[in-house]
Amino acid sequence: MILRDFCKKKGCNFFLSNNIKLAIKLNLDGAYLPSFNRNFNHLAYNFKKKFIILGSVHSIKELNIKKLQLVKYFFLSSIFKKNENYLGIQKFRLFESYIKKNIIALGGINERNLRKLNLLNISGFAGISLFKKKAPYKRGPLIF
Repeated sequence: MILRDFCKKKGCNFFLSNNIKLAIKLNLDGAYLPSFNRNFNHLAYNFKKKFIILGSVHSIKELNIKKLQLVKYFFLSSIFKKNENYLGIQKFRLFESYIKKNIIALGGINERNLRKLNLLNISGFAGISLFKKKAPYKRGPLIF
């Protein structure tokens, strides 16, 4: 597969959304399970050791389901973007206490609130509005 080989050559991970069986068959790095996926069939499959399952979480109920699905990294949203899934920093910290590790923050992250991420125990973050600007983003630690 051309895209998979390109990602491996560049040192990037390649994940497939919502189809673990196909991700295993294509020898990908892992799969992503959206919050609406409550299926446990993938637990019967044989994974390679480094296969990673990602999942998105918006509530405690979804968090418990994702833990049972053996999700390793949790996308937790929305931290700053005020939509129907809005958490804010206080509720986000409450979720942190349940998850304890491997949290990736989503939702409304931009240069103005980037420093607030230092208050959280997260493994990473993602934000469309942060990376949309025309100049390249300055690399380095989040601490300014």
